[in-house]
Amino acid sequence: MRLIFSAFLLLLTMQVNAEQSTSPLSSIRVTGQSTITANPDRAQIDIGVETHAPQSQAAATQNATRLTAALAALRKAVGSSGEIKTASYSLNAEYEFHPNGTRTLTGYVANNIVHITLNDLSKVGSVIDAATDAGANEVQDIRFTLSDQQTVRAQALREAVLRAKADAGVLASALDLKVLRILAVESSDGGGPFQHIVPMARSIAAAKAPTPIEPGTIEVTANVTLTVEVGAAAR
Repeated sequence: MRLIFSAFLLLLTMQVNAEQSTSPLSSIRVTGQSTITANPDRAQIDIGVETHAPQSQAAATQNATRLTAALAALRKAVGSSGEIKTASYSLNAEYEFHPNGTRTLTGYVANNIVHITLNDLSKVGSVIDAATDAGANEVQDIRFTLSDQQTVRAQALREAVLRAKADAGVLASALDLKVLRILAVESSDGGGPFQHIVPMARSIAAAKAPTPIEPGTIEVTANVTLTVEVGAAAR
């Protein structure tokens, strides 16, 4: 009889432990956000040449001649403060479309774009002017960025975590609870660390006055969501 009673107690203890292990945890889910404002230190510019001609070879030749001159001017203007590389090249036929659904070949267009990375922001305007004065007739996207994005992002993440932890503590205290431990952490970027300037088209005829460029500031945003376990506060 004693053996049966001991076995019954053991079985009862196992059932209680199983029920306790599967009981839901009391938790709070909070999100902290932080935005860091920084001054950009790098510019990326897309500059190119577009030419039109009745024959494809003529369009390509004219484009090569003008871009060669623009590249020489760009290399001089950029110097050691950046780099230049080809971004895209295309040679396509141009058509005139008629109401009856037919089309007529009118010529060819060649387009060659180079991507410039500039580490001296004071040169942005002069680089654009040098290229357009030498024959470039397209200035597309100008983007200001950070050379060390990870450091700024890490700062934003740290501040977001601290705000989320503080909010969790306030909520728990208001409920007469306390934070016991962190159950889960999720992070996401609220916005990329860059600023775009509206795409611009610049012709050679308009390239007489110096080009004013204002880099502005960059905002790096981080969001951190914490799920924390809460329990009864000590009395």
